[in-house]
Amino acid sequence: MSARSKGRKRALDILYESDIKGVNALWLVKERTTTTDEIASFASELVEGYGAQAAEIDALIDSHAKNWDLDRLASVDRNILRIAVFEIMHSESRSVPISVAIDEALELASTLSTDDSPKYIHGILSAIAKEIG
Repeated sequence: MSARSKGRKRALDILYESDIKGVNALWLVKERTTTTDEIASFASELVEGYGAQAAEIDALIDSHAKNWDLDRLASVDRNILRIAVFEIMHSESRSVPISVAIDEALELASTLSTDDSPKYIHGILSAIAKEIG
């Protein structure tokens, strides 16, 4: 697993914990990333990037999550989507191809969520990528 993949997983852990505990993700990222290695730096970048654009990212997900409110999505799926949408929105400036952001999200979903999650997440991310790109 690459450092960036591990960073995405750590960012997911932080956003998930934030959801479950009802605490600020930006505070958690400072608490959970005490080193400055590549994994911690990338996780911080993703969490802080989402935090800076949470309303816009959540609105995009909500508008493409057919028949589901954002709050009704499983917390793991919701936070995988948040990370991926942030990466899709900033793919050009961060030199992360949209396809990589989607593939990484699908890998996280297939590892950490239900059997149906990767298909559902792929549909949402593809629609968002098409709209943005």
